[in-house]
Amino acid sequence: MELQIVSKKENPLLKRNEVQFTVVHAQGKTPTRLDVKRSIASALQVSDKLVFVKQMHTMTGTNKTVGKANAYETEAQAKQIEPTYIIKRNTPPEKPKEEATA
Repeated sequence: MELQIVSKKENPLLKRNEVQFTVVHAQGKTPTRLDVKRSIASALQVSDKLVFVKQMHTMTGTNKTVGKANAYETEAQAKQIEPTYIIKRNTPPEKPKEEATA
């Protein structure tokens, strides 16, 4: 998976960086949001808790995905601005708890 940041715009009012990206994935499988989120966080040198992938779209018949993401300055600012469904999409799935056998 190769990540390329197409544009990066600073939004001081909302205390975030708005990023447009392109991901080229040679395996043929579209990468998960969490993989893309980690790649963007490492490219911007911020914590992955501060990055939220808003949109991802794979071009039909290609191995190229384009999308948008936001990188916030603080986690509190992100929770205040981002909708809850975006926050849920960008959190890792919880592992089901094993039922206690008595």
